[in-house]
Amino acid sequence: MNIDNTLDLRQRHSAAIRIWHWSFFIVLTASLVTVGLASTLFRTRNTIALVQTQLKAKGVLVDGNQARAVAHEFSDKLWELHTWLGYILCFFVVARIVIEMVQPSDERLSRRLGAALAFRPSSLQERGEQQHYLLVKRSYLVFYAAIAIMALTGLVLAFENIVLFKQWRAPVKQLHGFVQYVVYGYVLLHLAGVIRADLSQFPGIVSSMINGRKSSRP
Repeated sequence: MNIDNTLDLRQRHSAAIRIWHWSFFIVLTASLVTVGLASTLFRTRNTIALVQTQLKAKGVLVDGNQARAVAHEFSDKLWELHTWLGYILCFFVVARIVIEMVQPSDERLSRRLGAALAFRPSSLQERGEQQHYLLVKRSYLVFYAAIAIMALTGLVLAFENIVLFKQWRAPVKQLHGFVQYVVYGYVLLHLAGVIRADLSQFPGIVSSMINGRKSSRP
């Protein structure tokens, strides 16, 4: 099958994209972990009893309201860390846009999408590969849009004391919470898809995102 000149299914990734990808993955994972911990183990109402038990063991008796004030600090610290990680994610959103604009044209996502749309398959196999390729690349766009929305809504929540933002807090918080599940779903599907591809049709796809070489075909 000769599609290398038009639709390269084993494309290289620039150093800028690879650095962005892994740095973004680390920060995004840390951000999601803080949400998980703050919403479960360190949720205020879940740690009140723990605070009371630990203080009682030290000979200090406190009521529920006093214990809540202490327990609240646990989740506050995690949400504060989540906010700072959110600022970093905002930087990554801007950085990804800049990378798309300055890297060589043949490595831009927009150019690769255009080439895939212009490709005319000559067999059912090529047609299937083209559709899969387009699905993957379009899913990137959905993910980037979700991250951008999450970053923007996060900024509104972080600066909710601004008068203009106060009236938006409730709907923005709902949108922010909804989009996070879109991100969770994408990350899980992406990981599953990459592992499946690496073990079947495109061995070396994971290492190619590290060393920049093309993945091989079986």
